Amino acid sequence: MFRERLQNINPFNSLGLRIFLIICLVGTIPVVLLRSIILNSYETRAISVRVSEIQNQCTILANHLVTYGYLEDPSSETVNTELDQFSSLYDGRIMIIDSDLKIIKDTYSISQGKIMISEEILRCFDKASISKHDKKNRYIEFTTPITDLETGSVIGVILTSVSTDNIAETIKIMGRKAYLFEIIAAVLTVCFAVFTTIYLLKPFRDVNTALIQVEEGFTEEKISVPAYNETKVISESFNRLMEKMKTLEASRQEFVSNVSHELKTPITSMKVLADSLILQEDVPIEIYREFMEDITAEIDREDKIINDLLSLVKLNRTSNDLMNITSVDVNRMVEDVLKRVRPIADRQKVDLIFESIRPVTAQIDEIKLSLAVMNVVENAIKYNKENGWVKVAVDADHQFFTVTVSDSGIGIPEESVAHIFERFYRVDKSHSREIGGTGLGLAIARSAILMHDGAIKVESTEGVGTAFTIKVPLKSLGIQPAATTKSSEENEDNEEKDK
Repeated sequence: MFRERLQNINPFNSLGLRIFLIICLVGTIPVVLLRSIILNSYETRAISVRVSEIQNQCTILANHLVTYGYLEDPSSETVNTELDQFSSLYDGRIMIIDSDLKIIKDTYSISQGKIMISEEILRCFDKASISKHDKKNRYIEFTTPITDLETGSVIGVILTSVSTDNIAETIKIMGRKAYLFEIIAAVLTVCFAVFTTIYLLKPFRDVNTALIQVEEGFTEEKISVPAYNETKVISESFNRLMEKMKTLEASRQEFVSNVSHELKTPITSMKVLADSLILQEDVPIEIYREFMEDITAEIDREDKIINDLLSLVKLNRTSNDLMNITSVDVNRMVEDVLKRVRPIADRQKVDLIFESIRPVTAQIDEIKLSLAVMNVVENAIKYNKENGWVKVAVDADHQFFTVTVSDSGIGIPEESVAHIFERFYRVDKSHSREIGGTGLGLAIARSAILMHDGAIKVESTEGVGTAFTIKVPLKSLGIQPAATTKSSEENEDNEEKDK
């Protein structure tokens, strides 16, 4: 079953997958960024070096043009040869432009003799050299002023265009090597991510294996995976849950055993009495009546056990739909409870005392809460001493009301105080059977009080007495008065009238 649930889990919501992806991203993204940064840095540096180198050569060339008076007489073979060699060496184009913006030399022999007007050339005549890199068409273009050595004025411009194909080719080769490096880095990163993920998730797999073994019943031992703080916390939490489940299972089995025993005991007694009557001939009427009275008492006892069990089952269902919340005079309710149990107190020779400290009105389910108070008071009477007393006090503050039931009874041993609200638990089993207790009264009381968001506490000294304190909100949280119940009752009355 556990494996089936694991198979239905979305793998994309896996911690292992997330760790794997994070490691892969952390390992590959820096490599990609580094490749891009290196290539861009190389390109910028290569272009800068190329521009600086050619700019120096053009400055030297401009001085030669002035020295040979090339702008006045462009027929100098020396200068023309130098220009052609320069153009061939740098795989570029050189144009010499005089002060009239006329192209007097074009190494490509395309625009020679034409007039050329551009922003770069005009600004160069103002001694502002400009360089431009056209990355798309892969060339560098810049201007160099030709300055008269005597006057310092610009008398011409050298317009140089140089190809960057060799730089682009170098970057392409470096890019291919970088891609190869990226692939190698990616493979190593994936291998590292797989190894790391397997290593990191091993403790969680150990926890999973232990949980599967526990669920399938192969072991009941506590699991312990102290590899990480997280797995240690998970193991400890699961072990606490296991202990709680074992306690609940033991409680369930004990409850079933107690129910079986409690229901079987009266039946066994009735069968013994009935068999005794059957086996005897000419049974005197007095014995017959005595046996029948005993059988009737056992039937009453069986009926009380069944009714208490049904009450406990209903009270354990905490749905608000089962609550009939109305505004109740708590003092009157407690007085009514005392009236009902007074005959029991008189038989036990126990004095009942009621103390109303202040009037209390609360939003409660009167039937359920009066049942709780009755069980506590009846318990105090039954486990009291002859000529003892039971005192019931009602008090309240701005938020809660309290019903305190104290007695002069036999008290509860310290080791039993924590168990008295458990179903079928008895401090003195022999005495409980003598007085007809089922062991469900306090469990029923506690369930009814919890349904009202309340609490019940007990303080007891063995041989001195016991005090139960019931504390309930004046208005139970999250529970609304049962207006629907009233309307449904009115509908039923109307239906009866229609019939």
